Amino acid sequence: MSAAHAEVASGTRIKGIYAHLDCLLAGVEKLKEAGISGFQVLSPLPRHEILEVMYEGRPSPVRWWTLVGGVTGINTGLLLTSLTASQWPMINPGGKPVVALPPYAVIMFECTILFGALFTLAGLIVHCGLPGFGLDKSLQDPRVSDDKFGIAFLRASAKDLERIAAILSDTGAIEITRGDDTIYEVPNA
Repeated sequence: MSAAHAEVASGTRIKGIYAHLDCLLAGVEKLKEAGISGFQVLSPLPRHEILEVMYEGRPSPVRWWTLVGGVTGINTGLLLTSLTASQWPMINPGGKPVVALPPYAVIMFECTILFGALFTLAGLIVHCGLPGFGLDKSLQDPRVSDDKFGIAFLRASAKDLERIAAILSDTGAIEITRGDDTIYEVPNA
């Protein structure tokens, strides 16, 4: 392993806690302008402003999972119904076609919804890290589940620590912690 890889792998944790969304957004923009990456944004609720800043206007990749699931679902519904009908061709009332789309539309629709939802869940698991069983302890701050926002670096390089801390402070972070201090323990819990 090279020296640069060892430095990144053994970097220092640093976390900034924000009271307001606009301060967090300013912090993310300043970090990007400074060319600093490798941070995670912590939020108590989903906000489209955070997505716009993080993805820089690009849509979330989860939408492609939903599309593939929907297409898979409609094809599965069609195959399920048409292969079932062709397996038992003697049940053909009144000379109607064996495979007809209008009666199968309901099953195709339901399969589209089912597979779209399941593929969306799979996309969330892959891209959003849900569920967060293996999350670093510094990301499991109960304050960002309540009313605060945060920016966390799990492995910031030593040469960037002061720049990161200055940017977080200048953009309105109410608390900046480093190293093991980034792990927030709930008092009296």
